[in-house]
Amino acid sequence: MNLGLLGAGLVMGISAVGSAIGIGIAGQAVIGAWKKCYIANKPSPATLLVFGGAPLTQTFYGFILGLLFMKPAAAANPDNGSLYLGMGLAAGFAIAFSAIAQGKAGAAGADATGETGKGFANYMMIVGICETVAIFAMVLSMISLG
Repeated sequence: MNLGLLGAGLVMGISAVGSAIGIGIAGQAVIGAWKKCYIANKPSPATLLVFGGAPLTQTFYGFILGLLFMKPAAAANPDNGSLYLGMGLAAGFAIAFSAIAQGKAGAAGADATGETGKGFANYMMIVGICETVAIFAMVLSMISLG
């Protein structure tokens, strides 16, 4: 068994699990914010959907890292399987926790925007900072593979 190929699959899977959790957290807040708007007979901002969908990008990062970079490296160097497995686990969890944190930040942003109608850009900056962790994990892992 090539452990490196397992690592390539795990980075994708773990990243996707983090995205799903983050989307679930933020999505609940988006729906709650919309509900508050409906109750108050205020327009429900469609921009809140951005908060709910933001953690999805981490699945793409796991896909890019796993299939486009780790899988070819692991297939070409099966003797480094343990290294690639460890890298896949570490990067996968870093990306997943980034998505979960992003979902929590997005939930707070959705609630605040829905209630006040203000601050969308400020809240998105925090959501973007959470995203940066996943990008760093992906890029630094790609550099390590090189």
